[in-house]
Parts: sequence; C-alpha cells; structure tokens
Amino acid sequence: MCLAIPSRVLEIDDLMAVVDTAGEQRKVSLILMHEDVAVGDYVLIQHGQFAYERVDAARAREALALMQEVFGQGAADVRAW
Repeated sequence: MCLAIPSRVLEIDDLMAVVDTAGEQRKVSLILMHEDVAVGDYVLIQHGQFAYERVDAARAREALALMQEVFGQGAADVRAW
C-alpha cells in the first residue's frame, strides 16, 4: 500500500519543481503531470520523485491535518516515511 502525502509546490523551473513534504524540501519532476501546476498548488508524488496528480488545496490541508493527528499520537514521525 502507498500513502501519498500532499506536497506544496514552492518553485517551478520548466519541468522540475521544488516541493515541501511535511517540512522537507525536495526536487521532483513534473513530466507526468497532465495539467498545469503553479506555485502554491499541492501535488502527490510517486516513488522516484515524479509528481503525478494535483490535489485541491482544501482537500490537501484536510489530509495533512488528519495525518498530523494520527502521527501526533506517538506513532512514527510522518517525515520518516
């Protein structure tokens, strides 16, 4: 099973983007995206550093809040995923 954490786009340079995933920044490819992506959008990223889907900002924030709640109960740190 795969758990994708919504990642917020911080910068875009052609088909590459810098995203924030649970406080960690990383570069990802936008080559698989079928729709335009802008700074501030949330995307899902698959293994291999490829963004593959844009997520509505309200749904992304809701998912992130739920994840914080679950992982805040003393389980694993979400950033270790």
